[in-house]
Amino acid sequence: MTALIIFLILALLLVTGMPVSIALGLTVFTFLFGFSDVPMDAIALKLFTGIEKFEIMAIPFFILAGNFLTHGGVARRMIRFASSMVGHWYGGMGLAAVMACALFAAISGSSPATVMAVGSILIPAMVKQGYPPQFGVGTVATAGGLGILIPPSIVMVMYAVATSGMVVTGPDGQPVMSASIGDLFIAGVVPGLMLATMLGGTTMYRAWKNGYPRMDRSPLPERWTAFRESVWGLLLIVIIMGGIYGGIFTPTEAAAVSAVYAFVIAVWVYKDIKLRDVPRVLLNSAAMSAMLLYIITNAVMFAFILTSEQIPQALSEWIVSLGLGKIGFLMVVNVLLLMIGMVMEPSAIVLIMAPILYPVAVALGVDPVHFGIMLVVNMEIGLCTPPVGLNLYVASSISRLGLTEVTRASWPWLLTALAFLMVVTYIPMVTLFLPGLLGM
Repeated sequence: MTALIIFLILALLLVTGMPVSIALGLTVFTFLFGFSDVPMDAIALKLFTGIEKFEIMAIPFFILAGNFLTHGGVARRMIRFASSMVGHWYGGMGLAAVMACALFAAISGSSPATVMAVGSILIPAMVKQGYPPQFGVGTVATAGGLGILIPPSIVMVMYAVATSGMVVTGPDGQPVMSASIGDLFIAGVVPGLMLATMLGGTTMYRAWKNGYPRMDRSPLPERWTAFRESVWGLLLIVIIMGGIYGGIFTPTEAAAVSAVYAFVIAVWVYKDIKLRDVPRVLLNSAAMSAMLLYIITNAVMFAFILTSEQIPQALSEWIVSLGLGKIGFLMVVNVLLLMIGMVMEPSAIVLIMAPILYPVAVALGVDPVHFGIMLVVNMEIGLCTPPVGLNLYVASSISRLGLTEVTRASWPWLLTALAFLMVVTYIPMVTLFLPGLLGM
């Protein structure tokens, strides 16, 4: 009954069109004053301790790095490199879009930023070369979702923050620690590359079936030139992943290093951003960071109320008692997250649902890292589904196609992503192979 009251209040506030962050905060205070005996000073203390986590600092730094690279010409150089490598295959420019999205995802950490950076260049170029605009829009809108699956990923950081410090008893009675940001980053590499390959296969098939044009094969000197021009951006991938797993710095420190590096290459190496433009980039990054941190702040309070009322524990016991088993539970979670993903923003979903679903998953024997990647893939699909899919809105603004037409254009690639979700859900080794290989 307590859980029903809390989620009913939240649902009513969200139906009014209120921002998720404010709805979470008002839900907490409404429940506190009307239905709970939890003292306000306990909320204030939890609010302070909940957002002083060192991992949260990674979020503004990754956002800043992504903004420097988006405003600079890094995306343009990566697109040229991708086009020179795969442009002569079936659906060449579409394949280049998928490859460019995968490369840019590895340095930005944001799906909408990936769609904007790659789509603003490639969608008009594809139309000019003779592709239907729907083909370009469908390719970029879905491939842009790789921005939160291929590390670094802001949504992975959110999941790590939301479950940080939670020690849950596994099915064998042993305590299970939550997943770290480093574990999630390395676990996202194989699924990210696998999904990029599947989306590329869908792109090639549709281009072959419809007889879309192909580019001329680029000579080796042109490919080398394109690689040399994009290498400074590609090096950021090596710095982040190599630094973390080489033991040089933590994921949060890697985020700070990536922001400084992105600033240096955008301003002094590529010289795409003038020093006078830097304050504008900083201001945009601060505004985006403030929005996410405000959501985190209210989600911390929301999670505290749920925990104080023993809702996750009760839910865990109830679901385990239903006898769904691991397979049935994961299917229910996928359906639930896909439905919520249609109407809510990924960061808010992760911060609300992870503390609730995580204890149940662990109690049923699901690995915390595997569950986190599965959650991220669900969020990726949610970004491409109406009515609130951010990738669809970004692609619509670039192509000037209506939201309905963009949604229809994305369906072949979206079905591919759904098939991939089933693979990730029920074949844990796709996620856990690389961490296991590295002894993590």
